[in-house]
Amino acid sequence: MGLQSTLRLAAQRSMRQADVIRNTSETKIQIAINLDGTGKAELASGVPFLDHMLDQIARHGMIDLKVSAQGDTHIDDHHTVEDVGITLGQAFAKAVGDKAGITRYGHSYVPLDETLSRVVIDFSGRPGLEFNVPFTRARVGDFDVDLSIEFFRGFVNHAGVTLHIDNLRGINAHHQIETVFKAFGRALRMALTLDPRASGVVPSTKGSL
Repeated sequence: MGLQSTLRLAAQRSMRQADVIRNTSETKIQIAINLDGTGKAELASGVPFLDHMLDQIARHGMIDLKVSAQGDTHIDDHHTVEDVGITLGQAFAKAVGDKAGITRYGHSYVPLDETLSRVVIDFSGRPGLEFNVPFTRARVGDFDVDLSIEFFRGFVNHAGVTLHIDNLRGINAHHQIETVFKAFGRALRMALTLDPRASGVVPSTKGSL
């Protein structure tokens, strides 16, 4: 790779950051991301299990992530989990910009003991979610497992991605969710990697995404 390509990639990486604040009558959320980070996370969503899952995204996606949220968790965790997904999607859309030079597609299989999950993502500009996770129980601790789909639905609608999530096997519901979030982080990492051979080029025959 030549000097100009190296400098161009370095410039792109320095710009792939975003801060987003989203305030509603139900939640107040602030998220900061660096797509070219080292996996550091500072998490205070008010939902401990969600923080645990967000940490998987950061560590396996090599994304620096700060999340601060205040929500009506005295009612339940639904609004907070969904709105964190929405705000995270907005932050990704802002940080990735015009998507020039990214790999665009990413996928990952992640096992955890008896469980295996697959996540495939396309930064297509077209929101779409296929979520196939046959949870074996309704809650993990205090966390309602159905909220995981609300998180991902909020993310895809605001990041503008197509996302396929499949839990291929599993007995332990905690393992099911954790492998999904780990695989999501690793699929993000692949899709957002800057391809030095496509520097400055949007990965689409249409010329835009």
